[in-house]
Amino acid sequence: MLETQIDWLIWTGLHVTGWKLIGYAGALMFGGRWLAQFIASRRAGKPVIPRLFWYMSILGSLMTLSYFIFSPKQDSVGVLQNLFPAFTALYSLYLDVKHRGWRRDRGDR
Repeated sequence: MLETQIDWLIWTGLHVTGWKLIGYAGALMFGGRWLAQFIASRRAGKPVIPRLFWYMSILGSLMTLSYFIFSPKQDSVGVLQNLFPAFTALYSLYLDVKHRGWRRDRGDR
């Protein structure tokens, strides 16, 4: 089902499938984490990495990783490219929670 072309997106000229939508969403999530980091740093007036950055990193990595593993693409380069960031982001989130706890003050960024 996820391998089937999505007919209502034919007008784009691209062959879009459910797996590609998962891959696109993952890539946008992974890239969008920098926007979250930029906004948090701008608000704080100094460079900070908000917890949202790690959540977006994990979700984006896992979505693109699933695309490269389960879609017909099955690209080992894409798997390797997304496997390491997923583990790194999970560990960084663990350290963030360990250091600041689950509920932290808004000002503590």
